[in-house]
Amino acid sequence: MSGDYKNDGRQFIKYRPLRGDSGPTLMDTPGDEEKAMESGDQQSYLVGNGSLDRKGRLADRTKTGGWKAAPMIFGTELCERIGSLGLQRNLVTYFTKKMHLSNPVAANMVSNFTGALYLTPFLGGFIADAYLGRFWVIVVFSVIQIFGMVLLTLSASLPSLRPSPCPVKSKVPCRAAHGWQLDVLYIAIYLIAVGNGGIKPNISSIGADQFDETDAKEKKQVSHFFNWFYICVSVGSLISVTVIVYLEDNIGFGWGFGIPTGIFAAAVLMFVAGAPLYRFKVLHGSPLTSISQVVVAAIRNRKISLPADENMLYEVSDNTAGFLVPQRIAHSNQFLLLDKAAVVAEKPEVKNHALADVDPWRLCTVTQVEEVKMIISLLPIWASTCFVWTALTQMETFSVEAGGTMDRSMGPNFQFPAASLAVFELVNVLLILPLYDIFFVPFMRRFTRHPQGISTLQRIGVGIIFSILAMVVAAVVEIKRVNVAREHGLLDKPKAILPMSIFWLVPQYFLRGTTEIFTQVGQLDFFYSEAPESMRSLGTALYLSTIGVGHFLSSLLVTAVRNVTRDGDDPGWLRDNLNRSRLDKFYFLLAIMSAVNFVFYLVCAYWYKYKKVVLAAGGPTFTSPPPDREVQSRN
Repeated sequence: MSGDYKNDGRQFIKYRPLRGDSGPTLMDTPGDEEKAMESGDQQSYLVGNGSLDRKGRLADRTKTGGWKAAPMIFGTELCERIGSLGLQRNLVTYFTKKMHLSNPVAANMVSNFTGALYLTPFLGGFIADAYLGRFWVIVVFSVIQIFGMVLLTLSASLPSLRPSPCPVKSKVPCRAAHGWQLDVLYIAIYLIAVGNGGIKPNISSIGADQFDETDAKEKKQVSHFFNWFYICVSVGSLISVTVIVYLEDNIGFGWGFGIPTGIFAAAVLMFVAGAPLYRFKVLHGSPLTSISQVVVAAIRNRKISLPADENMLYEVSDNTAGFLVPQRIAHSNQFLLLDKAAVVAEKPEVKNHALADVDPWRLCTVTQVEEVKMIISLLPIWASTCFVWTALTQMETFSVEAGGTMDRSMGPNFQFPAASLAVFELVNVLLILPLYDIFFVPFMRRFTRHPQGISTLQRIGVGIIFSILAMVVAAVVEIKRVNVAREHGLLDKPKAILPMSIFWLVPQYFLRGTTEIFTQVGQLDFFYSEAPESMRSLGTALYLSTIGVGHFLSSLLVTAVRNVTRDGDDPGWLRDNLNRSRLDKFYFLLAIMSAVNFVFYLVCAYWYKYKKVVLAAGGPTFTSPPPDREVQSRN
């Protein structure tokens, strides 16, 4: 389907007539289409944003998309979370207990793997926007991930692919994984990372694509969709960190990895089964090509003066040579040097030429130029939100390891798994996020008049504050844990269980959950909504990359802290023996760095201007921010 509708990256769509087809069609000429629009025959049930159904026809809003398609997206994501997160959450335990890797090495491996999980979405987002579309990228990359999950299951199941168990009560160090054992392990986890890179940026985007932004009622539902999408993410995650982690700790990692693999395969089948209900976006060509054209054209036209009237810049009319332009972006006064890419250097008649008559490497439309400006404008927000995940990453590594040294008993026969501590952040999300959507948004809307209650940038900022509090609480609890070890003479017995309940760690996980409600969902909404129409998968990938970069920064920070604090025979703050480590100082350092980063974020949010989109063919105009929204984003 996508091949019939792909164009050269110039943001214009040419729909082929579907004569003889019983489904909804577009008229052959602009005149016929305008008559149909005036009569209301087409406008009543066809989408206005150019989305297609699976047969390549303009989508019928009564049969496709909206909340009709959402359950399939939600179910797919829920199963995907159970499958992929079931492998991820307990990896640090698998690396240390079964592969016999040291704590710092295992923590860095998990950080690097998680970082890759959130950077590979750039690859998946690019291929989706440029070549295959979101649907087929999800399907193809899911197969890659399944291969990686099967390989990891084999690594945990076959004795030849993991080191021998440690001798009981032996002082001889356990032999760590080596050779082919590590090779298979690395291939498995990074196949999973590559496969996940096609799913993460596209599953939420294809879900949001089911709502027509030209329809006022459907456009308001996008924010609600993201809230409920994240609730499904949390439900799947909750099952992962309870049931799946319990299987891994008590039955074995072979079963703990194998069952999520089967669940994930079922998720792919569920997603494919929903195809008749989906709306599909028309491909706009390679976004990198479009960006490159703007840069090259601006350089070529660098000696040409900008016109005094911005209306003299090059833009294609709503219907040019049979092309339907679904959306244009209004001109902005930022990064004016790029406007030279839209300066008409030839005769004025060029403004009426067909698209094919214009050299795209010398003259670009205002919409193309504005898309590049939008990507550049997103970068400061992107940079200022990366460090949030650098801080919170510690709860996936050091906090899990610390929990393993604490009293995990819940009654005489049950031990609470340390890797299941994330259940408390997820319970927080599941309890508070529905209340946020149902009560908080309408309540705040009364005061702010903002359709989402508060702006996405305000929402992200609130989450950053909670991430700082999480680090402070983590530091205070760590001081308490080490004091308990000292009081009972257990400082030099790192494998001894301290007489301190693991549930002392609950508050920091609760605060992490609150951070996700505000920052993570806010980022998901912001980077999808503010990205250009033709680059929304890449926009979602940009959001995901903040998590990936945060994990890589965590790995670098751990290494830097170990090197800086090491003094001769003193191994410094971060040691294999957590009781002798100074995790409290490390957590306080992260809190201070997070506070500095928050100030940087406030500056970036103050200067950010929301995009302005103008729908073609006389459609409604979305102007963001409205007068009150711009003020709110700067508070």
